[in-house]
Amino acid sequence: MTTVDDENKPTKAPITSRSWIVLIPTILFVVVAILFYERLQSGDPSKLPSALLDKSVPDFSLPPLEGLKENGKQLPGFSTADLKTGQVAVVNIWASWCVPCRQEHPFLIKLKQQTSVRLFGLNYKDKKANANRFLNQLGNPYDAVGVDPKGRTSIDWGVYGIPETFVVDGEGVIRFKYVGPINQALLDQKIIPAIKDSKG
Repeated sequence: MTTVDDENKPTKAPITSRSWIVLIPTILFVVVAILFYERLQSGDPSKLPSALLDKSVPDFSLPPLEGLKENGKQLPGFSTADLKTGQVAVVNIWASWCVPCRQEHPFLIKLKQQTSVRLFGLNYKDKKANANRFLNQLGNPYDAVGVDPKGRTSIDWGVYGIPETFVVDGEGVIRFKYVGPINQALLDQKIIPAIKDSKG
């Protein structure tokens, strides 16, 4: 028996192939977005792949951090040529506004004390006065500090976020990369062994 109410109820439109054409890409987008978000939240940033591993460092030339002195002399900036001298080097990308950079800084000083490796600091999107204050207060482990005020060189290095640390062999080939602040365990288990391995 059909009542008046039944007759006034709107009928559901059947799902057509046109509806599916719109619906499928939307569902796929949502699934991919959820997977991407979960990967970002649960993933270890230090395990992000680097396209530059086992490749030559990019071509660059960075000016010095003005005012940063050692023994009364301006500490130099650095360039690609400084990483192709036949000696292993460590490049650390940092900024004074970066809290994890402050946390890792004592371990960079330890790295310099424990090894004879050349240590280069790439100062990322920082203010000159703040960067100088940071190194004057915490100590300067670097042999040279290059300034990257716009972040263009860091992009060429494939930087995801700072701090990041690279081990470069004497021919200028990147042999190791770590994303995030370093600590004593990382020094002992990864960075110092990578330095030794890079010496060949």
